[in-house]
Amino acid sequence: MSRFAPVRLALGAVALAGTSLHAQSALPDSLTRRIDGVFAAWDHTSTPGCALGIAQGGRTVYERGYGMSDLQHAIAITPRSIFHVASVSKQFTAFAVALLAEDGKLSLDDDVRRFIPELPEYPTRITVRQLMHHVSGLRDQWQLLGMAGWRFPEDLITEDDVLGIVRRQKALNFAPQSEYAYSNTGFTLLGVIVKRVSGESLRAFAERRIFAPLGMTHTHFHDDHTMIVPDRTSAYEPRPGGGWKISIPVFDTYGATSLFTTPGDLLKWTANLDQPVVGSARTIADAQVSGVLSDGTSIGYGYGMTLQTYRGLRAVGHGGADAGYRAHLERYPERGLALAVACNASTSGPQGLLRRVADVLLGASAPPVVPPVDTVPRVVGAEVLARFAGTWHDTLGHGVVRVRLSGDTLRLGTGERLIPTSDTSVRIAGQGAALVLRTAGGAVTGLRALPVGTRAVVFRRETPVTATPALLAAHAGSYYSDELDVRYVLVPRDDVLALEHRKLRNVTLTPAFADAFTTSFGATALFTRDAKGQITGFTLSDGRVRGVRFDREAARR
Repeated sequence: MSRFAPVRLALGAVALAGTSLHAQSALPDSLTRRIDGVFAAWDHTSTPGCALGIAQGGRTVYERGYGMSDLQHAIAITPRSIFHVASVSKQFTAFAVALLAEDGKLSLDDDVRRFIPELPEYPTRITVRQLMHHVSGLRDQWQLLGMAGWRFPEDLITEDDVLGIVRRQKALNFAPQSEYAYSNTGFTLLGVIVKRVSGESLRAFAERRIFAPLGMTHTHFHDDHTMIVPDRTSAYEPRPGGGWKISIPVFDTYGATSLFTTPGDLLKWTANLDQPVVGSARTIADAQVSGVLSDGTSIGYGYGMTLQTYRGLRAVGHGGADAGYRAHLERYPERGLALAVACNASTSGPQGLLRRVADVLLGASAPPVVPPVDTVPRVVGAEVLARFAGTWHDTLGHGVVRVRLSGDTLRLGTGERLIPTSDTSVRIAGQGAALVLRTAGGAVTGLRALPVGTRAVVFRRETPVTATPALLAAHAGSYYSDELDVRYVLVPRDDVLALEHRKLRNVTLTPAFADAFTTSFGATALFTRDAKGQITGFTLSDGRVRGVRFDREAARR
């Protein structure tokens, strides 16, 4: 049988022994002490924390809670504590659709408009499978709603809100199957498809076909924000100046999110991926095969599951983040090992915690981690640093990066330090990402982001502009987006444009280069002009959303 290394464990006949209300273990104390040490920063009565579950060979061998479920009522996290696990939900939504395909109720290659006819008719049809693989090109619901004025996590967001804004979109981010771009919209639509095809809500269908058969008795899709859930955790984010503040999402939308569960229940699901009880062996296998783009590029994503490697081992899983909740689930099939971490603190970093636990269990039996980019700092001259400084624009995704040189230190406009690793590369401090200069004949031609995903992100140097009263006045005015049903009024204020809106507060637009501004929430506004050079509007892009149109309105008298 599989075994942890360096400690050999014979677990076949060992029952879980309850060591306390907060932990259950079939592991030796020498190992659990090291595992618990990973969560030492969260194991306090004054902080939120995490719950951990470990399974070997399909059987749970360790469960433990660290920190507090509810700071207001001094309730500790235990293995029974229930968490909102955000995007970990996606694999269950995708699997529900796959079960309907098994039943012959639909095909994964069906046009989505067969089930959701109110979806706009784009030049290229979108299939159910493309929703599952994030290759549909659909703009992401959260960015769209945020641009339209919804506040996170304060405002209630419903399925109708998502469908309403999706129906208004006039374009896609890209042609279906040509790129991979994470889209929560696609998974909300998958949840709608389950409801319309099965005649049951996603919550009821998943309970009947997945959760009940697997004994996941603490799991449900939370489709009613007013529902009382025993053992539910609260969630938190740091309060400026110290302490914590409550940060709980208010959703009546599901499919992309809203699964409530425990690490122990999630491990019952991972056991099903090794020894199927629910779903055929063929469906389980297909769920863990990477989708591909039209040019054959692998996307590293299956049916709501990321397909990666860690320390030379296959790592099948997914993370989740909503408001103060964070979660990560990962399974290493070659070792029969699965781990689940759910946390109620926005700063918890569950993937890092999970992999540190995996390191304890794997020991030296797996290859060491290989950094995705060169991480060795190098000393370079001022002339090398100066080549990175400037304003850079990803013309396809419309992202803008500012790099400034202060003394002998490079920083991104957002403040992160850039650490030189060669004459042509810098690493973003504390991250695995890097920026690499592209040159031709000794001249800098662009800046490339690493690691490369399914699309190479290349930035072109732009000539920055200085904010002047004339420049700001030329771009000021009232702009309306039919795609968002929202009006922005842009008003000059000092060296920026201030955005006036009844809900969006303290939003500013800062000039970047000719007719381009960056917003304080991370989006890029590219202004457009007519043949006479008059500004007609702008497009707004923000990572998972590209090119949302705003038209300039006539001046009001």
